[in-house]
Order: sequence, then structure tokens, then C-alpha cells
Amino acid sequence: MKLRQIEIFHAVYLTGSVSAAARVLNISQPSVTKILHYAESSLGLTLFDRTRGRLVPTEDAHELFSEVAEIQKRVDLLQQASRNLRFGRGRTLRISVLPSLGLGAIPDAVSEFLAKHEGVSLELHTAHHDDMVRKLYERETDLVITYDVPATAPVAYKWLGKGEMVAVYRDGDIECDAARLPLSTFKGRRFITTVKSGPMGRLLSEELNRAGVVPQEVVSSQTYFVAVALVRSGVGVSVVDSFTAQAASAPGVLFKPLSPALGFNVHAIYLQNRPLSKLATVFLKHLKDAFEAYRLPL
Repeated sequence: MKLRQIEIFHAVYLTGSVSAAARVLNISQPSVTKILHYAESSLGLTLFDRTRGRLVPTEDAHELFSEVAEIQKRVDLLQQASRNLRFGRGRTLRISVLPSLGLGAIPDAVSEFLAKHEGVSLELHTAHHDDMVRKLYERETDLVITYDVPATAPVAYKWLGKGEMVAVYRDGDIECDAARLPLSTFKGRRFITTVKSGPMGRLLSEELNRAGVVPQEVVSSQTYFVAVALVRSGVGVSVVDSFTAQAASAPGVLFKPLSPALGFNVHAIYLQNRPLSKLATVFLKHLKDAFEAYRLPL
């Protein structure tokens, strides 16, 4: 018997009629009748007696069904597995993100993604810049969400959005009516430095040096959300990325973009020899939308 004949026989045996089997399989009644006839002819057996409009299984059909049921079960499992592969169900997507990106946009994207993709699971890891390419090489992660794209590593990337570095300070600590805060404002102030926080920290350090501004560095933080927490506690002022500033905002804590503007891009990077899966591509669409929602109105 061919698989299609097995499927028809199985459906007719369970439903007891051609019309019911046709509805279950979403095919026409003549198709069911024709394929069932071929099955009986190829086997040389009568599988059903026609009695009062119903198909009653013969003894041969009962014997055959015990074998066919197991085959049909495996076919159903195969079809379900194929659907899972098509729609990403039953898959796990592993994503590494900078700590500064893990507070707002990414949780929002995860929520939207999981709401539309039942059966998918995500693994989220935080890592600093120096670890991210290594995680890709060692297959610890499928995607890395970061600011910069390594120039020498064999990686590909997708652009997700852009942000800015912003000043974070307590209400009343800095008086500035301008839309942007000059770097000169930090001269001599108690400052929570983030200059060791990857390329954005280095960019800030270069701009402060170019402007001849020497803040009074009282604390060094490698993570932006810790810097915001220190500002909230009155330790000093700081500069962090706009995503962290918006996600960690609290009453009495203000943030404002800088002059000159210190902008940056956000990318998803992955190995060139390991292209994005369909599941990863869909997730990045949600993430791109989330970053757009967090973008400062410039």
C-alpha cells in the first residue's frame, strides 16, 4: 500500500464513511472512493462491506488496521515535525546581548515574539564586547546583539537600529534649557565614568579629551545600568546609552542627549558560515521594531 492509500484507509476505518473521511482529510468524496478502490485492488482484499450507507470493516481490515495505525502515527509525527521546522516550533534560539541592551528593547521584542510563536524557547545571555565573537566561534550562541561589527572576524551582520549617548543626572543637579547638553557641563563635576564599556565608552573618552573636559571621576562602572543606579543614589552624573537611560528611568532622574551628538548603531552579528535561521530572522524583525520604539526623537 502507498502512503496515500494508508491515509485513506485509516480515515475511513475510523470515521465509518467516505463523506466523513473526505471532511477529515479535506479532499473530495470521489477521491476517497477512488483511492480506497485502488487499495483494495492492489491488496486483493475487500476491506469494507457496504451496509446501509456505511462502510463496515471486514476481518481483513481489522487485521490490517493494527499494522496501519502505527504507520499512520509515524506519518502524523513526521508531518507535525515538518510544521514545527517550518514555523520554528520546538526550537531554541540562543541570543547574547550587551547588558546595556537587555533592559528595555530586547525584553519587549522577546514578549512580542513569544506571543506569536508558541513552542519556541529563547536563551538570553549577557556578555561584554570581548566575549561575543568567542561565543559565536564556540557555538555558545546563535546571535550577538551589539554596537560594533568586528572588522577582522568572519561574521555577517544585520542592522537593527541606532541610539545615542546621553547624560544622566538627578533633577536639580544640572541646569540646562538647551535640547542638548554640552560636554563642557561635566568639567569638574563628580562623574561616574563608563569609559571602559566597550566602543561607546572609548568614543566618549575621545570626545571628552577633544573638548578638553576633565570630569572628577569618582566611580568607574563597566555596565550602564549600574551607572544609572549610582546617579539615582546621588553619587554623581554619568553618560550612558539611550536605551539604558529610557529603560532605567525613574522619578527625579533626567537624561539628555549630548552636544556634539555621540550616535551609534545596533547590529545583530552571526557567523558567515552559519546563516540566519528562519526563526532568527523573524526574531530580528521584532527586535528592529523594538529598537525603533526606543529611539530618541531627535
